[in-house]
Amino acid sequence: MTTPVFPIVPTTQQYDWGKVGLQSKVAQFANAANAPGFTLDESAPYAELWMGTHPKSPSRLLDGSTLAEHLASNPSLIGDDILTHFDASDGNIPFLFKILAIEKALSIQTHPDKQTAEQLHAEQPDIYKDPNHKPEMAIALTPFTALCGFRPLPQIATFLSSTLELSSLIPSTIISRFISAASSRTPTGLAEKAALRDLFSSLMTAEETLFKSELVKLVARFKEGKEKDEERGVKELVLRLESQFPGDIGVFCAFVLNYVKLEPGQAVFLGAGEPHAYVSGDIVETMATSDNVIRAGLTPKLRDVPNLIAGLTYIASDPSKHAVAPLAFGVTDPFADTRADSQLYDPPIPEFSVVRLEAERGASAKHDALRGPSIFIVTGGSGRITWDGEGGEAGEKLSEGRVFFVGAKTAVIFAAEASLEVYRAFVQLKPPKF
Repeated sequence: MTTPVFPIVPTTQQYDWGKVGLQSKVAQFANAANAPGFTLDESAPYAELWMGTHPKSPSRLLDGSTLAEHLASNPSLIGDDILTHFDASDGNIPFLFKILAIEKALSIQTHPDKQTAEQLHAEQPDIYKDPNHKPEMAIALTPFTALCGFRPLPQIATFLSSTLELSSLIPSTIISRFISAASSRTPTGLAEKAALRDLFSSLMTAEETLFKSELVKLVARFKEGKEKDEERGVKELVLRLESQFPGDIGVFCAFVLNYVKLEPGQAVFLGAGEPHAYVSGDIVETMATSDNVIRAGLTPKLRDVPNLIAGLTYIASDPSKHAVAPLAFGVTDPFADTRADSQLYDPPIPEFSVVRLEAERGASAKHDALRGPSIFIVTGGSGRITWDGEGGEAGEKLSEGRVFFVGAKTAVIFAAEASLEVYRAFVQLKPPKF
């Protein structure tokens, strides 16, 4: 009988937008855990740590076999519900768990819904390499900033009036229709969505010599301290993005997308068709198992502006729409240790949820058995995890950066030797019974 809890080896991705050396949480965790195959290069960027079964960069067991291979041979670790609902018989679990360390802004992007992903994969398999959608959730480990969904229509209208460099890129007829829509009492109505789509499409397809000259003017004005009152909230962001991506149309997205600032423990969820760009910070990111990204700005990679414009929801709202508020998780014992706190982040999709455990020195927390698999990473402190093994209690030492898989139907106890922080991603079709 295979053990239901075991360490796995994550993989690191060294994209150029990552934080360098040990400034990166990715490098910190991989280095602290002495991850097999990892050698720290203090001059290299470390952007992502992957934990899961995605074939592009699968996690492995200590014996070198992939996690997917092991789970395919031991399907009980996945659980019957997940095997059936997600067709996971090949050992691929339905979520991908990551740590991101962001120094340079990621691209203006969106992710396709399931139907669009299947179509794009069939038509362009060299670009869109799988047929799955990619809803995702980001939880801040350090102060984190991002562009996230469309601003409320009146905010965009204000920028169109205050910022000539922006409005110069868009035909006056489109601006006029948008200004009228911005005062609507139904900002998510069909006409209002159409007005936002026309505006965004015109912006992202503006003639290159025009938007580059207007961007030069905008940056010069901001650097001279001549920003207007309405522009003060985006000045720093515009200058940061332009310094990283000179002459890029994506810089103007600062005026049409919400700019959010999260503190550690705060979270946002982005469903299919929501435009976004992570700007700075370290996060725990969880998503459906996919690597499909449609890009349109702030990137040297392939841009697919037509498909991005076609696939957006065009829902304009306050950024609070995307916030995920944590809930209490796993408390079954009325005498449970109050020095340990487990918080559940539960986005509105079936593929994943995430638990954040914080425990003071000497505290312990029990997590009841889940009906699906989970993966967790120790993001701080040290301790021990125990469970009921075949011959009695079994356990493993926990320390910063270590990553473990926990099989379905396995209750576990986390005990903190020093203050302990753990993030645990899991899939379960029904809410746990507490």
